[in-house]
Amino acid sequence: MIDSPVFNCRNADDVMKAVREYNVSFVQFWFVDVIGTLKSFQITISELEGAFDEGMGFDGSSILGFARIHESDMVAIPDPTTFQLVPWRPVDRPVARMFCDIKNPDGTPYVADSRYVLKRILSKAAEKGYTFYVGPELEFFLFESSKQPTIIDHGGYFDAPPLDLGNDVRRDIIFALNKMGITVEYSHHEVAPSQHEIDLRYAEALQMADIAVTYKTVCKEISRRHGCYASFMPKPIFGQNGSGMHTHQSLFKNGRNVFYDANDKHFLSAECKSYIAGLLKHAPEFCAVTNQWVNSYKRLVPGYEAPVYLAWARRNRSSLVRVPLYKPGKEVATRVELRSPDPACNPYLAFAVMLAAGLKGMEEGYKLPDPVEEDIFEMTTSERSAHKIEALPGSLGEAVAVMEQSALLKEALGEHIFSKFIENKKKEWDDYRVQVTQYELDRYLPFL
Repeated sequence: MIDSPVFNCRNADDVMKAVREYNVSFVQFWFVDVIGTLKSFQITISELEGAFDEGMGFDGSSILGFARIHESDMVAIPDPTTFQLVPWRPVDRPVARMFCDIKNPDGTPYVADSRYVLKRILSKAAEKGYTFYVGPELEFFLFESSKQPTIIDHGGYFDAPPLDLGNDVRRDIIFALNKMGITVEYSHHEVAPSQHEIDLRYAEALQMADIAVTYKTVCKEISRRHGCYASFMPKPIFGQNGSGMHTHQSLFKNGRNVFYDANDKHFLSAECKSYIAGLLKHAPEFCAVTNQWVNSYKRLVPGYEAPVYLAWARRNRSSLVRVPLYKPGKEVATRVELRSPDPACNPYLAFAVMLAAGLKGMEEGYKLPDPVEEDIFEMTTSERSAHKIEALPGSLGEAVAVMEQSALLKEALGEHIFSKFIENKKKEWDDYRVQVTQYELDRYLPFL
């Protein structure tokens, strides 16, 4: 892999200087479609200066959720602050990448650009003086190939080699991330066989969404070099824990953590409590965004450490929202953790709807119920009812139906992405529910 510096480019001039100094051969332009799939095209260096001035045109009608064919001309404008070399490309002629903002030909932001959706919500928070920080934990599996979920080890939580056979893969992933300026706090084997986690240091939400897309790409590329396949599928193995994207989040204002109150018994401010209440109230509405696949709801079932119940707690991992107590009373460490998202979501849209829900709670002064520290999975239906604990939608079909009625989601995503996303997910649900599975044949054919 390339032994390269971490770039901190501020503008187009910095990028052009780096390109010349490191003899860069191509620059990849990155962006995502509505469901978060990475799209990329690469340009030669001779075109780069013009791309900063005018952008690079492409056919938006061929991108999922973008333009109709009669209005298909789109322009990708590179963000120079995201310039880095990709460490899996040849050393002799390095390749770089930049994330792009998608614009209309007249220079206005394109409403189907996921990055723009997040930027718009962040601007709303910035008007109130807030900076939104997130720290997602993206779990993944390492399989022998993409054809079958054949595990490569039988390790469990925090197991070391020889039970953990993915240690070398994780190490090289971390080296590659570091070369791209991405800070990793730690990594370990997760609960399920062949399941892994690499924890990223928290960052401002737009930067972290770019990092999350980069992280998944790096995991797949480095794993492929090791002869295995990295999967972010939420629930690839029956009977084992699925992969989540627990998302730690906080708001800062004038350098101070808005969520912290030294005089509160939980060290939580009134704003933080309303923010949590916003997450709890609107989680069923944004569930289709944070858990956007049919397979996501195979993970969101009671047990298997997947949070499905609308409650909050401090140490209780069976609740939807948790307030970590690793460093109680420390201002900078005070945060909330939403545990329902999975790593197969579109991080730009996921972070946008989380923030929108939290801000709504703060704006409306939502009241936070008492924490539930008991194991909710062990409660009976009547006990959950007594605690007024409801659950997330049980399927993609249910989640889309709830989302479709949400004024908050329509405002947060914008009407274009809101309708395109729902249209895509309705089709996915319809495609899934007409399938006849092997389970049904094994269970019913012998006696029906």
